Amino acid sequence: MKRFKKIIILYFLFSALLFSQQKKITIPLSFDYYYTYDMLVQAIKALNAAYPKLTELNYIGKSDEGRDIWGITINNPKTGKDIDKPGIYVDGNIHGNEIQASEVCLYLAQYLLENYDKNQEIKDLVDKKCFYIIPSINVDGRFHFFNDPNNSSSNRSLRIPKDDDNDGLIDEDYPDDLDGDGNICLMRKKDPFGKMKTLPDEPRLMVSIKTGEKREWTLLGTEGIDNDEDGKYNEDSEGYVDGNRNWGYNWKPNYIQSGAGDYPFESKTTTAVAEFISKKPNICVVWAFHNNGGMYLRGPSSKEQGEYPADDITVYNYLGEQAERITPGYRYMISWKDLYTTYGDFLEWMCMTYGAYGFVGELFITESESFKSIKESKKSPESAQQDSDSRTSLQRERLKFNDHLAQGELFKDWKPFKHPVYGDIEIGGWVKMSSRLPAPFMLKDLVHRNASSVIFSAKNTPEVELEVFDVQSISKDLYRVRVRLINSKAIPTMSKYAILKKLYPMDMLSIKGEKIKVVAGGKIQNLFNNEVTYKEYKPEIQFTYVPGFSKAEHEFIVSGKGKIVITYNSRWAGKIEKEFELK
Repeated sequence: MKRFKKIIILYFLFSALLFSQQKKITIPLSFDYYYTYDMLVQAIKALNAAYPKLTELNYIGKSDEGRDIWGITINNPKTGKDIDKPGIYVDGNIHGNEIQASEVCLYLAQYLLENYDKNQEIKDLVDKKCFYIIPSINVDGRFHFFNDPNNSSSNRSLRIPKDDDNDGLIDEDYPDDLDGDGNICLMRKKDPFGKMKTLPDEPRLMVSIKTGEKREWTLLGTEGIDNDEDGKYNEDSEGYVDGNRNWGYNWKPNYIQSGAGDYPFESKTTTAVAEFISKKPNICVVWAFHNNGGMYLRGPSSKEQGEYPADDITVYNYLGEQAERITPGYRYMISWKDLYTTYGDFLEWMCMTYGAYGFVGELFITESESFKSIKESKKSPESAQQDSDSRTSLQRERLKFNDHLAQGELFKDWKPFKHPVYGDIEIGGWVKMSSRLPAPFMLKDLVHRNASSVIFSAKNTPEVELEVFDVQSISKDLYRVRVRLINSKAIPTMSKYAILKKLYPMDMLSIKGEKIKVVAGGKIQNLFNNEVTYKEYKPEIQFTYVPGFSKAEHEFIVSGKGKIVITYNSRWAGKIEKEFELK
């Protein structure tokens, strides 16, 4: 009997242990589902625990609702401090509903770490560079997107209470999950005077009626009731402060830029991230992931800023066009020109105040949800069955995808409901885990390709070599010393914009020795014609920068003999020292 009791106790202990292990995030991470906020935090900490020699767990700060914002630094301290290497900053999910952005960040972190000892290119990359990754900026939004009823586009905002409808009340009219299915879908009502009709061959879809056609439905909007009894529905949910319109460069108030907030950095979230970034001046490349549309966006974010310097555009084109190849179907675009104007956005703040190069990755192409054979895909528009509305054609295709590849999980069929005001209505449409989000089985390809675009840009952060390529005696105890700085990568050691706007000091090239004196020094303009622009004061210190795939050459006239130390210091490219003897 005692033995039986012992077996029972062991069984329950084992079951409890097994259950706890099932709840625990383990490495390697899986990318065939989406991580909740709590799972995301566990995943970051699990990566740090699994690779303690290559990672540092970063506590960024508290969100507006008091949740922890976590990041991870990937760096090999044996090859130098993170701050002394080119920094690559990556974040995601600044909008609460854009959740797959976090998955790209997690995948990038895991891919770099698990391949460090397997792939020489990755090992070299992690040894030479430093990655700062914050998978979820809007942690409140991520929490509420998973835990509350939403549609695919709701719950974007930071959680700062606001009176969005100017009625003196705050956040009092959220959408309501009337049928309790966890989604905020659409409401429609039979109406002989309505402006919509269903398609005869696809009753799940509604289109606008044409003149003379029978009227059938009125579309009432998103699921909900008039909570504040002001005659409007769902107009005052979480206070609308857009996390990507609240930054301190080119910020505009709400009457110009919706979601701007009352002032820049109003949110605890944006302030915490800004403070973290301010301590990492080595950041030279920025990737901020959003959804959707399949785009790699660069600035300027508004026309009045003017175009970037030509040298910087060359760098952007090289990186952006390669990203298009890595992720077929995505387009490299200019924000204001090819999409729309924004003010106070994060990327422009990084590029204009820190001089970094940056991209917004708009993840997922809705048109990829297709159900076509090769023959059908090649049909011309004339021979294929077409709706007059291209959007309707897309919706038809997506419904086929939903039916045959997602087994009906992406679309809720219309069902009757008794609304307290509208009476007999129907509720249905696309659910929250659809439309802007790929089905989980499509996720692995998305995260790998976008992480690879980041890796390509990381490989092209500056790598500088210093060589003393010419030492000649001019006269007794007077020597000409020529130094060449070579950058083998596409990204320069400073952006041209940072140089023109004097955002911070340029790179410094210096020469010193106990028994020598530098009597002249300057930049070599034409090596073959011996053209040198000499610096008037302190010739032993030269301010410089090294363009991408190029070089910078300097000349020093030195009096004396003995040991000489040449030092190159760069915010992005780190520090190099070289010693030699003048005899």
